[in-house]
Amino acid sequence: MPSIKDALNPAQWEAVSYCDGPSLVIAGAGSGKTRVLTYKIAYLLQNGVAPWEILSLTFTNKAAREMNDRIAQLTGPEATRHLWSGTFHSIFSRILRLEGNRLGFDHDYTIYDAADSKSLVKSIVKEMGLDEKIYKPGRVAAKISEAKNALVLPDQYNADAGIRQRDEAENLGKTGQIYETYFQRCRKANAMDFDDLLLNTYLLFEQFPEVREKYARRFQYILVDEYQDTNAAQHRILTKLTEANSPICVVGDDAQSIYAFRGAKIDNILQFCQQYPTARLIKLERNYRSTQTIVNAANCIISHNRHQIEKTVYSGNAVGSPIKVFATYSDKDESLQVAAEIRRLLRLNHFELNDIALLYRTNAQSRAFEDTLRAANIPYRIYGGLSFYQRKEIKDAIAYFRLVCNPSDEEAFKRIVNYPARGIGNTTQARLQLAAAENGTSLWEVASNPEEHGVALGGASKKKLDAFCKQIEEWREAARMTGGHELAKRIIAESGIAADIGADKSTENLSRQENIDELLSAILANEQEYMEENGEGLVPLSNYLSQVSLLTDADEKDDGTPKVSLMTVHAAKGLEFEAVFITGMEDDLFPNSSAKHYPKEMEEERRLFYVAVTRAKQFCYLTYAKSRYRYGNLEFCSPSPFLDEIDAQYLSWENETRPVSNIHTRLERQAYSTSYPPRRPALTPLKKTAYTAPEPAVQSVRKVPGGDLQAGQMIEHERFGIGTILSLEGAGDNLKARVRFQNAGEKNLLMKFARYKLL
Repeated sequence: MPSIKDALNPAQWEAVSYCDGPSLVIAGAGSGKTRVLTYKIAYLLQNGVAPWEILSLTFTNKAAREMNDRIAQLTGPEATRHLWSGTFHSIFSRILRLEGNRLGFDHDYTIYDAADSKSLVKSIVKEMGLDEKIYKPGRVAAKISEAKNALVLPDQYNADAGIRQRDEAENLGKTGQIYETYFQRCRKANAMDFDDLLLNTYLLFEQFPEVREKYARRFQYILVDEYQDTNAAQHRILTKLTEANSPICVVGDDAQSIYAFRGAKIDNILQFCQQYPTARLIKLERNYRSTQTIVNAANCIISHNRHQIEKTVYSGNAVGSPIKVFATYSDKDESLQVAAEIRRLLRLNHFELNDIALLYRTNAQSRAFEDTLRAANIPYRIYGGLSFYQRKEIKDAIAYFRLVCNPSDEEAFKRIVNYPARGIGNTTQARLQLAAAENGTSLWEVASNPEEHGVALGGASKKKLDAFCKQIEEWREAARMTGGHELAKRIIAESGIAADIGADKSTENLSRQENIDELLSAILANEQEYMEENGEGLVPLSNYLSQVSLLTDADEKDDGTPKVSLMTVHAAKGLEFEAVFITGMEDDLFPNSSAKHYPKEMEEERRLFYVAVTRAKQFCYLTYAKSRYRYGNLEFCSPSPFLDEIDAQYLSWENETRPVSNIHTRLERQAYSTSYPPRRPALTPLKKTAYTAPEPAVQSVRKVPGGDLQAGQMIEHERFGIGTILSLEGAGDNLKARVRFQNAGEKNLLMKFARYKLL
């Protein structure tokens, strides 16, 4: 076996062999970070360091397993048996098993998972007589978790005026009391949640110096992976175990710090050399993953961040192709062009589907791509999440839509009869189901007339069930004169879904709201397309349901066959693919709308873009839509300012020239006679309004000889892009055109409603 030195480049070897003091290893994307960590541990073992004197900390069990497997291959399994190598939580749990009695815990304490924590919070909220719709378990548990990771104990939480004011402003003034009770109940139950594993380890080292000294002496060498992702608690624990000259080696990349929303503190890595003044700074700057062009483009991006550790990443690979930029007409056109390019890649480069990834900034963006890939028979998987139509909030909303359109839909009835909670409990539901089975009728019929079907309900239960049925009937009546989009908005608001999702601004709930917004946008887009082809003024909700029904079937289990990977950029960190599509490169989407007002957030968005680009090995694509339906309106979009940050020599604009300053002119935006929509509204209750058919679009049509459209002319459609008129029939308001679009195929358009301009 070759020596460790021979297996590494000079910078990697320096990182591995330097063990005389603290070191900060800045590992650029694709530079062999994991290789350095594993070889460093192997190097220490081969040079006489006992395995139990090495502490190696990672963030995921997968990373820990891979690292331990690689070390075993280098040194033999026996040498790794006594290593202290694992995730922060697993290692600290091990210490607490041995030492936790000092804090009042038995060695066999229970570890609560997230579900256990939420269940305990829910019990406390109920016991305190608080409104569970306001003090949602997930919302309160997240606040408790945030406090613990900041090492804030209940008494400190309750004594902090700033925290109290924040909670009161959010109508959660009793959170401190809940936290205190939760903290006590965990101790009484001899239990710790995941955050306690960090908090209690810190308290152990803080309150018992002899224990801290014991482990500081034991761990002669400390190695930390992904140091840019450490939070306040993890950083403080490591500080307890080390001194200014301790041989601690942290590996990471400040340019890939993208988890501030989870509590990660980028200052931990930026200020490492200030905390350890004798630290050696070692930079791994050779990228083994990507082409030189992709690396150069990534360097352009990250160079715009002020707060960073300077480095110049380079590639040892070929120069490679320029990054392709696709300016598309709409989110639909974007998905069509991406699907077409995927087919081209498969045909010309002999890639497997597994070699291709499609990235987006928000989960809601997956919907358009899923619809198009399914239609194109391109297999895909959602990595690290659920398919759009399998997300709870989407299934809930669609269940409401289904029940309104078809009250006999038993599965839809069962899903939403008590969501949001309206006091129609399991006992009542069971009695309704039994009566439906005995009478050979639907649940709806029994619920609408329980006495006639032998179901005797108490006054309160009967009142709640009647209110539910009355609400469904009102929506059914409204459906006769209301378009699908307006009806869907009304159902979302009046059912309580909007209030349930809008109760707090947690990351989870904001994502759920984005998904609901995307569902409503899909319904609106469906209406517009249907009108353009059929000329109907009223497009019922059932029209959308008939199209989406096949998409709501349960996902097939992963059968191991190759599939295109769809995921958020956050989920892509640590992965690599031959070809990567980074979609939705629009201002207010990537970067997000609030980032431009907060420099730190803007820098994190830029780091996120850097991570996305550096996932690509051979080919990278950037796509943006000039329009997309968002928040109930057709929005015209500007390209992301990040596109301006990449030197032109590394980009190839595939279907138009690079826009000046990446901003479309007002004249271009108004070419389709569509006004600017307002920014995103909250999901708020809507007033009941009668349906009003939309006005026909005012076309921006250049006059042609005779003033009439002709076969063979080219048009530019607002959402379908460039197309050629194949044939015309009818006249005036009834004029129809059959148009072949470059990406969307053939469409029959009623020109009265079509949004286009002549070319």
